[in-house]
This record gives sequence, structure tokens and C-alpha cells, in this order.
Amino acid sequence: MNARPKASCQSVSSRMSKQKRRDTEAELRVRRNLHARGIRFRVDVKPEPALRARGDIVWRGIRLIVFIDGCFWHGCPQHATRPRANAEWWAEKLDNNIRRDRRTDLALIDRGWTVLRFWEHEDSKGVADRIVARIEELRSVDL
Repeated sequence: MNARPKASCQSVSSRMSKQKRRDTEAELRVRRNLHARGIRFRVDVKPEPALRARGDIVWRGIRLIVFIDGCFWHGCPQHATRPRANAEWWAEKLDNNIRRDRRTDLALIDRGWTVLRFWEHEDSKGVADRIVARIEELRSVDL
């Protein structure tokens, strides 16, 4: 991929520099929901030493990893947008993000992990419900 182009304007530069890699509002809402139910977890964890990926919410014992994906950065089919300025560079960057997500999922699944992905716009209670259901399934298998 070509070198990152200069931001089209100062406001864009400022907005992009404030983008969080972890502890996004969507992640925090889901984590609060899980914590209120007594569910404990690890945050921003590298599940496997050989993998570059870091899970947003992780349970190593049952090999469950959750990603809360941002609509812009991960290509949400409902809400993704593409910048007009530096359009070619952004298209390549965002398409590479999506391909990396798929490669990460496959690598984790091949290593025995259960991978759950949710969009940032999804209802945090519903997301927590689905995570808890999967935790219960995985724990019942381990018994």
C-alpha cells in the first residue's frame, strides 16, 4: 500500500487522530452489559503469540474471542462510507482491513477459537445476550 496521504484538511486530520483502537464507546457498552451480569473477561488481548490480532473481549479458557467492529473501518454493509478525498488510498486501506479480518477469523478458527464479530451500531444488550449464550454453550461442552 502506498504511503499514507496527507489529510485533506485540518478537521479531518484532527478527527482521525482521535480514533480509538480500544475502549470505544461500543466496546464499553457491551463490556458494561457483560459485567453487570457477572461475566468477567479480558480486554484487548492477543489470543495467540503467533497472531498479530488482538481481541476486544477474550476468554482464553473457553477460547472465545469477540470483536466489536467499527462500521467505517471494517466495512459495515449498512453504514460503511468511503472518503472522497484520497479515494483510491482509502479504498485500498479499507478493503485490506476487511481481508485482514477474514484472515484473522480463519486463523483463529483453525487454532480452535470461537470468533464472534459484531458491528458498533448493534444493540449492546442484544450483543451481550448472544455472547452469554455462546459462553454457556462452550462451557457446557467443556463439562
